Amino acid sequence: MTIIAESEAVDDFAPFGIRAFTTTRASGTFGLASNESVRLVMQRWRQLREELSPEGARLASATQVHGSRVVVHASGWEGWLRVDAADGHVTTDRGLALAVSVADCVPVFIAHPRGAVALLHSGWRGTAARIVERGIDALSHRGYPPSELRLHLGPAICGKCYEVSASVYRELTGRDSSGATARVDLRSLIAEHAQRAGVRHIAASERCTRCDNDRLYSHRAGDEGRQIAVIMADPRG
Repeated sequence: MTIIAESEAVDDFAPFGIRAFTTTRASGTFGLASNESVRLVMQRWRQLREELSPEGARLASATQVHGSRVVVHASGWEGWLRVDAADGHVTTDRGLALAVSVADCVPVFIAHPRGAVALLHSGWRGTAARIVERGIDALSHRGYPPSELRLHLGPAICGKCYEVSASVYRELTGRDSSGATARVDLRSLIAEHAQRAGVRHIAASERCTRCDNDRLYSHRAGDEGRQIAVIMADPRG
C-alpha cells in the first residue's frame, strides 16, 4: 500500500504537472500527538518523500499555530525543512513539496499553470485572519496574477457539522448569531475571500472530516490522528 494511492487527489491541477492530495486514515497519522510511536510516524514521512521522488523529495512543513504567517521557500537546500510558527507555504520552485497537517481545518491548495504553488492550513483563526489572501498576494507579487490561479479547498469539516460560539461566528462573518452557537462553513468563507482577491477558478472537495470520519481524521470526533495535505509541481514540467 502506498500513501499517495490511498489519498484524496486534487485532479484540477494534474494537467499542469502539479500533484496535490490529502492523505487518509488508510495511511495512518502524520501527527506526533497520538498514541502511535514517533518511529512509525517518521517512517511515514520518509515513505512520503520517497514516493514523491526516488531520491527523496525536498519537503517543507511547519509547526502550525493557527495563525496567518505564510513562508515563501526558495531553492538551494535539500532534505526536509521544518519552519517555526507558520501556517502557509509558497514556492515557485518545481520539485519542492509543501505539506500541512489537518483534522477539520481546511487545506487550501493554490496553483498556477506555470508551476508556482501554495498550501495553507486554515482553521477558523486562519480564515478570520484571511490567510488565503496572504497566500494569493505572495504569488501575485512574484508574477502570478490572482485571475490565473487555481484554488482547491480540500477535505475539512462541513458547515452542517462545524458549530462555533457566537463570538467566533461574529469574528468570521461580521454578523451576530441568533443563539449562543452557530454553524459555519469555512470552505464557503474562504472561497468568498479568494473570489474577492481576484481568483476565478475555485473548486472544493465534497468530503467532510466529521461525516466521513471512517476515512478521515476529525478533531471534533475525538481523533488524535492527523492527515496531511501535500502539493508539488513536477520538476520536469
